[in-house]
Amino acid sequence: MDTQPTSTCQGSCIPKVDVSTHPCYSSAAHFRFGRIHVPVAPRCNIQCNYCIRKFACPNENRPGVTMRVVSPDQALTTIREAVTRDPRLKVLGVAGPGDALANEATLATFERVKTEFPSLTRCISTNGLLLPDRIEAIDRAGITTLTITINAVDPAIGEQIYSHVRYHGKTYRGREAFELLNHNQLTGLREASYRGMLVKVNAVLIPGVNDEHLVEVARVAKDHGAYIMNIIPMLPLAQFAHLPEPTVEQINKVRNECAKVIEQFRNCQRCRADAIGVPGEDGCGPTPEKVCVPKFLTQRKEQAEVAAD
Repeated sequence: MDTQPTSTCQGSCIPKVDVSTHPCYSSAAHFRFGRIHVPVAPRCNIQCNYCIRKFACPNENRPGVTMRVVSPDQALTTIREAVTRDPRLKVLGVAGPGDALANEATLATFERVKTEFPSLTRCISTNGLLLPDRIEAIDRAGITTLTITINAVDPAIGEQIYSHVRYHGKTYRGREAFELLNHNQLTGLREASYRGMLVKVNAVLIPGVNDEHLVEVARVAKDHGAYIMNIIPMLPLAQFAHLPEPTVEQINKVRNECAKVIEQFRNCQRCRADAIGVPGEDGCGPTPEKVCVPKFLTQRKEQAEVAAD
């Protein structure tokens, strides 16, 4: 799974980004600075057994959800308005609603913002399947922070988590699918770290499936150059709807074990693909009265009200 670095770095480069203003990499920044997720990436190239993606859902705060998919041009309009309204916005990200790298619009959006918004940290979230293929383009687009979701490194566990993988026009299933995905994830992780990108590994904690395995995921991720790890409790959906949601005690136990290997990010809000603002100030939260109203939906309502007048 090793890959020869194409950069001049020997081992991991010094990261290109100051994490002190990245709310998804720094606990201190999480409550002070904001991010903009532009939902330009609808297509996904894998099927996780815990995932259901719905585009028009205003009341759910979880990955893979957005009110609508937008074009790169629409994304730029939103970015301009957002940074004008809130100077605390420091990070521009693409986190779906599908996989960032499975959509040409992702890199097209980043290429367009390089000149107009040079101070925004550019960030993507990916399953990693296309990471080795797209690493050159990612680097050229000025993306400096990268999140890869790695839920397993053992094929016996990984094949339980993924239904299929679609790669270069061919569909893979079972263990073959997981082995291809995991090879590309780890190859891409190592290459990204060689290039000085700061890599966060997300892992979905699935009770009875990978809960006792995530320490090994942490070790392998660290060995391949990951900077930090974020363990996300599974929501009982899709093929795993029958499983119990992890308890706070279970989550903390696994996080504490993994913290002996790699730094843990403990403030994750399960951000939507269209989240904008400082985490926790989006109107999305764990209490029933905090209904999630993303900025793209608010903008749509404002337009409708103007038209009615």
